[in-house]
Amino acid sequence: MMQVPALGAFVRALLPVRLTGGHTVTFGVWVAVHPDDLQRAFVVWWEPEYEDLRLDGALANSVPPWGLLAALVSLAVRDPQQTPYCTSSPDEGLSRVMNQEWPHDDILAELP
Repeated sequence: MMQVPALGAFVRALLPVRLTGGHTVTFGVWVAVHPDDLQRAFVVWWEPEYEDLRLDGALANSVPPWGLLAALVSLAVRDPQQTPYCTSSPDEGLSRVMNQEWPHDDILAELP
């Protein structure tokens, strides 16, 4: 989590992408959230209530090879020992990335 003056409030999240052959690549992304939501997340991060944390925001970085900067996304905790996961999106492109299976070799070749 971080809040950057004049830039905004951000939470780290995991974005798993299914690949062919039963593989998954998981991207660590920054999600811009409302400052009040950042404070709420900070309060519960190490508490039992963390497992019920839900946040909405926008991707604050691009995800290769799709881009997706500023795509709206919802986050939820799947495992209390991990950072929240991207769970759904009203953005058509991000929703496709989250719900389709992608060619393993092609996607990995695009990563830095």
